[in-house]
Amino acid sequence: MNSIDSKPGPNGSPPANPSKSDWKTLVSKYQEPDAAKACWQLVNTLGLYLGLWVLMFFSISISWWITVPLAVLAGGLLVRSFIIFHDCGHGSFFKSKRANDFWGIVTGLLSFTPYHHWKWEHSVHHASTGHLERRGVGDIWTMTVEEYLQSSRWKRFTYRLVRNPVILFVIAPLYVFLVNQRFPLAKAKGRARTSVWITNLALLAISIGLSCIYGFLPWLIIQLIVLTVSATVGVWLFYVQHQFEDAYWEHGDEWNFFDAAIKGSSYYKLPKVLQWFTGNIGFHHIHHLSSRIPNYNLERCHYSDPMFSGVEPLTFWASLKTITYRLWDENSRKLISFAQLRRNIRLGLVQLVARSEVSPTA
Repeated sequence: MNSIDSKPGPNGSPPANPSKSDWKTLVSKYQEPDAAKACWQLVNTLGLYLGLWVLMFFSISISWWITVPLAVLAGGLLVRSFIIFHDCGHGSFFKSKRANDFWGIVTGLLSFTPYHHWKWEHSVHHASTGHLERRGVGDIWTMTVEEYLQSSRWKRFTYRLVRNPVILFVIAPLYVFLVNQRFPLAKAKGRARTSVWITNLALLAISIGLSCIYGFLPWLIIQLIVLTVSATVGVWLFYVQHQFEDAYWEHGDEWNFFDAAIKGSSYYKLPKVLQWFTGNIGFHHIHHLSSRIPNYNLERCHYSDPMFSGVEPLTFWASLKTITYRLWDENSRKLISFAQLRRNIRLGLVQLVARSEVSPTA
């Protein structure tokens, strides 16, 4: 999906691997936070989000036919709020670290996410995207074909279950934000670990307060609708950002930061209204090239230089096909489906490491 020419050609095609000084100089122009733009995003996102909660307070006494659509819209705004949270975690939303941390904690509470723990975990993701030996933190479980074929039947079953679209996009999102985020990872230390427990206490207090205002059941229904919409969209966005057919994966010393960003992160070209709700995060290749670029500068950076014109966009309708991709095939250097794996086995294109464990119905 993400392709970029290797050298400037006779028609002026962009370079694939510019020197560090070249691309760092280019993106540095867009790394400067803009307080006015940041504050306006807080107003048009958090202001609208809180306004919808006020409207829902009155609408529940009128009709749930009004309240439910308002809750769905609030879920969309919570996605945009999470992008602000995300930028704060990268220290890119404001110049001030204190301001980033304050608004990161606030927006984290709205999305049930401990700010400092997520910040630590997400930094690992940025440092290891596309690196086959460093999978496992802040990413979606991805196995290579060889790993899958060498695995026990139980592990293959578990992997297929986890990668099932119903599990991945319906059940997993709520599990991640309601359950998984309530516990720190074993490797988390200090402030990252503490932030989980502080966030849990704050969420308990907020939930009790809102239950007293709205009533427990109405609040629970509204909160679940809002979180379901935002969590599902959020997981989907994270999935398509790195799980497309030509995604970049490499071993050890072959791994390259620039290629991992440009080839391993999608340019998800969405309609303008969806681009607004998702806070420009579709320009994910730019974000991975420099996480210091705030979301309100990502689009300008993408269109600033012909170097990025060779990055093929992933449209919304084309992205639906990514649901079928399950395994990294090191021979074709593509993500493939289980159906493609079965075809490759029948055609003898896959060398089975453990023949007794594998059949064409793998």
